[in-house]
Amino acid sequence: MEWRDWELFCEVVEHGGFSAAARVLGHPKSSLSAAVQRLEANLGLRLIERTTRHLRLTDAGETIYRRVKPLFAALHDTHSEALAMSSAVAGTLRIKSPYEFGAHYVGPVASELMGRYPELAIRIDVEHEIVNPVAENYDIVFAMIEAPLPAASTIIRRVFSIERGLFAAPALLERFGEPRSWEDLAKLPLLTGPNDAPWAITTPQGTLEHLAVEQARLISSNAHIRLHAALAGHGVLRVTASFTRAAVEAGLLRHLLPDHVCEPLNVHALLPARQFVPAKVRCFLDALEAHAHDRPTVRADQWPG
Repeated sequence: MEWRDWELFCEVVEHGGFSAAARVLGHPKSSLSAAVQRLEANLGLRLIERTTRHLRLTDAGETIYRRVKPLFAALHDTHSEALAMSSAVAGTLRIKSPYEFGAHYVGPVASELMGRYPELAIRIDVEHEIVNPVAENYDIVFAMIEAPLPAASTIIRRVFSIERGLFAAPALLERFGEPRSWEDLAKLPLLTGPNDAPWAITTPQGTLEHLAVEQARLISSNAHIRLHAALAGHGVLRVTASFTRAAVEAGLLRHLLPDHVCEPLNVHALLPARQFVPAKVRCFLDALEAHAHDRPTVRADQWPG
């Protein structure tokens, strides 16, 4: 069914004839006439009685026009509203983020944007589990993992590489001694996440070593819980520098092996697989990238697409 023929029929009636409608629409008069003829042929009905000077609707034409015209008017109104929504930073932005990234990156950016856009509301669910943004109705799902994401029906728009370090409390170092090498570090208890692969650490000589995590003293997906355990002297914490900055400045934690480099934490932004990204999402990701560039421990890159 050619719905454009129905709309052009309504335009002809509304403007009082083929010539007037052709002038307004910028279409050839012949194309409008052909559209109405196709519609009449498809319906098997005569819709318009044509004369050299006047246009008169048949009873069937009058009935169809009254019923169909409001539908196209509503469709155009909806299209206009959709365009307005896509260009306005408003409505509710639904985000899912792991705790560490949510607390130190997503949260501050959300507060900044709410101050700039009074019509924007933000919901942030803090969980470590990676979910499908379409199935769970999220606008953005942030995933923090070391391995590449598996293929899925989502769009990966940005990735942030956040540098990490190794930290421990003075009490732990008094018991075990401060590590001077990767081999010394392997003798200390660790505080890990449930999905941690062996910790990849590059030595000052450029050698990549992997620290086994199977015998971790504490395993938790919540970085704040691991931080508390580190402050209590229960193990070595691998985390972003921003997460421990206050504790380090207060002397509660020490940065271990600063000449060794931990594998960075890769943060992916997963978006629903749709063609048009709402303005509120684009605005949040742009602000997050700017926030990341302001931090020396973060490298932010935009993925194509």
